[in-house]
Amino acid sequence: MKKLMNDPKNFVPEMMKGIELANPGKIKYVPAYNLVMRADAPNPNKVSILQGSGSGHEPAHIMIVGKGMLDGASPGDVFSAPPMDYVVESTKILNSPKGVLHIVNNYSGDRMSFEMATEMLDMEGVTVKTIFVDDDVAVQDSTWTVGRRGVAGNFFVIKAVGAAAENGASLDELVELGNKVNSMVRSMGMALTGCTPPAKGKPIFTLEEDEIEMGVGIHGEPGRARKKLVSANEIADEMLEAILTDRKPIPGSDDREAPIFNKGDEVALMINGLGGTPISELYIVYGHVHEELEKRGIKVWRSYVGEYCTSLEMAGMSITLCKVDDQLKDLFMAPAEIPIRVF
Repeated sequence: MKKLMNDPKNFVPEMMKGIELANPGKIKYVPAYNLVMRADAPNPNKVSILQGSGSGHEPAHIMIVGKGMLDGASPGDVFSAPPMDYVVESTKILNSPKGVLHIVNNYSGDRMSFEMATEMLDMEGVTVKTIFVDDDVAVQDSTWTVGRRGVAGNFFVIKAVGAAAENGASLDELVELGNKVNSMVRSMGMALTGCTPPAKGKPIFTLEEDEIEMGVGIHGEPGRARKKLVSANEIADEMLEAILTDRKPIPGSDDREAPIFNKGDEVALMINGLGGTPISELYIVYGHVHEELEKRGIKVWRSYVGEYCTSLEMAGMSITLCKVDDQLKDLFMAPAEIPIRVF
């Protein structure tokens, strides 16, 4: 294992301290609860938004704290859910008269921490509501999750509710909006290599030189199948087909919804790198997927290409489509200020 690090136990705290120092006056780090928060939070005139998951997915989610996005992020260790007390105390620090919104990727550990924290906060009179994100079409369930996994589609949920919160939306309005975005977003990922958590010291999984993992999760958990390496276009075609033909179960029913993406729709298209993929390769995938969508009569309204939700140094990528309407277009285009800077 070769990494730029000191003691593996301090990997996450040292990273978070660096983010604070790189953003003076804008970002505050609270070491006791692994909390990175806006320096001006909480704001009594807006709902506070808190995300928490395992570390190792940067820039998700500690690097998207700022105006128009998250008010705070309280992660656990690499690929580990935050402890329940971190969630409780971070929520108290961010508590606003308008309430606190939790956004949680749908993994068993994350759900458990946030659901237990919400029970504790309710007893203390803190107003909290939760959105669970489950955009991954690769598997319906796994040992890591309760239902579908939440992956890079989380960015679209955060961007929409973050913008609406800045405009003064109520907690109930944000929950309704976040659930709307979640219903319109679908993702699937694939891996060319495994990755090595600092405390583990060896890869979570290994692939032969001619193998890929289709449908891999962002913690390295297995996906649909391990296959032989083929061309970028063939890989993208398989993933896009899975996304476009996805049928999400209707709660309490054996019936399936109609496909979410149809001819005439407009979408936001994200090609997300998993940490070790050159941007040139991501644009190769983007170009092909864009053209394939156009052939199907689906218009790409806006592109997102780069690293959004990673898995340490894993080579690979994910494709996310989010169906947009006029409301979501306005929210996605609203200004935001976060530590990731563009010169």
